[in-house]
Amino acid sequence: MNLQGNSFRELFPVDSSLRRFGSKYACHRVGVGNLAAASAALNACKADERAGRVREVPAEEYLDFASKSRSAVIGGQAIPLEPIEAVRLEPLPEELGDVSTTVWSFPKRGSWATHRGDHRGNWAPQVPRALILRYTEPGDTVLDPMAGSGTTCIEAVLLGRKCIAVDISYGAVVLTHHRLHHLARALEKRGGGSVEARYRVFHGDARRLDEIPDGSVDLVAAHPPHFGSVRYGGEEGDLSGARSLEEHLAMFRQAAREAYRVLRPGGVLGILVGDTRVSRCYVPTTHYVLLALLDAGFALREEVVKIQHNMKATREVWRRVRRDFLLIYHEKLFILEKPGGAEAKPRCVVKRPPLKI
Repeated sequence: MNLQGNSFRELFPVDSSLRRFGSKYACHRVGVGNLAAASAALNACKADERAGRVREVPAEEYLDFASKSRSAVIGGQAIPLEPIEAVRLEPLPEELGDVSTTVWSFPKRGSWATHRGDHRGNWAPQVPRALILRYTEPGDTVLDPMAGSGTTCIEAVLLGRKCIAVDISYGAVVLTHHRLHHLARALEKRGGGSVEARYRVFHGDARRLDEIPDGSVDLVAAHPPHFGSVRYGGEEGDLSGARSLEEHLAMFRQAAREAYRVLRPGGVLGILVGDTRVSRCYVPTTHYVLLALLDAGFALREEVVKIQHNMKATREVWRRVRRDFLLIYHEKLFILEKPGGAEAKPRCVVKRPPLKI
């Protein structure tokens, strides 16, 4: 879906409910600098989430928030909302790895543009960059339904695509806006013109993308929380807060169906997931996730092993104790396609998994 020549707002119109929420900056505009008022606002937001509402957060709301608060809080981690100077907008050759095979490795995490590695769990920008370059064209629309710190949308804007960012954490929504805002300023200084029309940021649940029309997205790029890993917040529907693998997978299946709905036929989903251990036993979460995606209707195009680097904290924790298991130093990047594109025959044959999970 090429959006060149079309207004992003025309293709994704803001309905009256979004205008109402946006005009009031519902949930967070009033009293952000006051802890009690901010707490009340957050409770109002959580009520909206429980009701299944997805709300667009305009840039003006972010600016109002940033004028009254010095940080965005995600799962108890306060990330400063300091000005970001984008010294360079392109990656250095040594930051890019070989993405022509099924093993990807990026020893140096990218730090170009407004990318920062201070949000726990955000993925290296090399991953969404590779997905965007391989599976989309300029003007296409990219969706990240679990946006985190906005890594995917930063790359989408840099590469001339349009982006929709959604996150269940309001702190992540603010942080995404913050990094996109300073990216827009850097591009304008370099004569790139205004880019704010290229992206939209929503506060909501990846399982209920109500405001995104069917078949309107070219690429979904996501890095969901790993089961049993870092907990990012207490919002209802937060994958990181699942109390069991069954609960985690039940929520993930709902998000997978929504990703399938919003993708155009022939569109691609790139999703980075990881395994874990429980009581020293290996839990192959990635296998279960892949089965859920196939069950949603996707066809698997590629399975990439991504090597994990910068695991100093993990090494130090386990160096102090005796262990009889191996440390997990990889993630899986599944690249899947929604069948039914322009090709006469499906690129990949869809096979439903033999087991129900």
